[in-house]
Amino acid sequence: MSPFENYLARLTHAAGTLKLSKEELEHLKTPDRILERHIEVKRDDGSVVALPAYRVQFNNTRGPYKGGIRFHPAADLDEVKALAALMAIKCAVVDIPMGGAKGGVAFNPKDYSKAEIERVSQAFVRAFAEYLGADKDIPAPDVYTNAEIMGWMLEEFQTITGRTEPGMITGKPIELGGSLGRDTATAWGAIYVLEALRKAIGTPRRELRVAIQGFGNAGAHAAEILHALGYPIVALSDSKGGIYRASGLNPEEVNRVKHEKDAITEMYCQGTVCDLEKLEKEGARIITNAELLTSDCDVLIPAALDNQLTAKNAADVKAKIVLEIANGPTSPEGDRVLAEKKVIVIPDVLANAGGVTVSYFEWLQNKSGEHWSEEEVMKKLQPIMVNAFEAVWHKAQEHHVTARDAAFLLGVERIVEAMRAKNS
Repeated sequence: MSPFENYLARLTHAAGTLKLSKEELEHLKTPDRILERHIEVKRDDGSVVALPAYRVQFNNTRGPYKGGIRFHPAADLDEVKALAALMAIKCAVVDIPMGGAKGGVAFNPKDYSKAEIERVSQAFVRAFAEYLGADKDIPAPDVYTNAEIMGWMLEEFQTITGRTEPGMITGKPIELGGSLGRDTATAWGAIYVLEALRKAIGTPRRELRVAIQGFGNAGAHAAEILHALGYPIVALSDSKGGIYRASGLNPEEVNRVKHEKDAITEMYCQGTVCDLEKLEKEGARIITNAELLTSDCDVLIPAALDNQLTAKNAADVKAKIVLEIANGPTSPEGDRVLAEKKVIVIPDVLANAGGVTVSYFEWLQNKSGEHWSEEEVMKKLQPIMVNAFEAVWHKAQEHHVTARDAAFLLGVERIVEAMRAKNS
């Protein structure tokens, strides 16, 4: 099942529960606008390449389109459509007044120089500028894009339009109107949700041993925050492998090794040669990313790639809670297995929505000319994430469904309510 087919299956199921009309269901199945271009980019050697580029504006019933732009060789229309639809759901789940969109350019930025990536970024904006804007469609970073790239896009848009409009894009550098707190927003948002769940089920922090797959921006920040709050961090991994230590890891120490030696396993190993005496003394072992997913823990946080928990390994998951910081880390088949095992899965559309929420804050600051402190940003983020969790938790109990199904129901319900209000 493709990503968009999976969305349609969930939508059809939700439509029955919510008793949507045929017209409402059809509207939620169909993107408002699909934009496809081939953007031409000059390489450093003078050659010109034509790269497939996409922007899908799925639904703006609740507010202007919102969604990231990814630079990835596997970016295609089906994926971008599915992600755009889920952005609309995500914004509705956390109840911010924005719709859903997504963009992508199909190329591998690792094969391009910084100057070439800048030219790709500028070409993307030139291709879609008429459809973008602070009150139309507001892009943001996604896979292999970052604040610097958003800055290039903003500057190109302002050159094209001849007006200053920082609110047309979020996740940009602070000096160009970016928001403080954006770099830790996804991690903090997930932790606010985990804390609300922990209180709902009545479990102390010290009894929730955490394993995190992915030690990038969100995963590393989540590890450090959770450790400071008193959660035992028993396993961490990056793209090169991981460490399991039952007595707990100090994420700050792991982060230092990662930055100094480019791999967290270098705490115990030099390349493939490991200090077995040190491993035994500290009760640690080197593990793969796959082994982390089924390691002995209470809270599993996939914070790296999609499609990690599948029918092949979900039955072996020992965690009682899965907190999805990554986008789409659990396949539909894996999801069914985890549901049968009574594992609580906090879905990505809720768990990682701190990022889009602080993007919304950035947009508000740009529109008003205000500049909020990081403390103000987090003070505003916490109640939004907690309220979203409580609404999802209540919906799950009301309909006797999983948290994922409940989040989808909640998001669809809020979009449809807005549609009905507009049509009344």
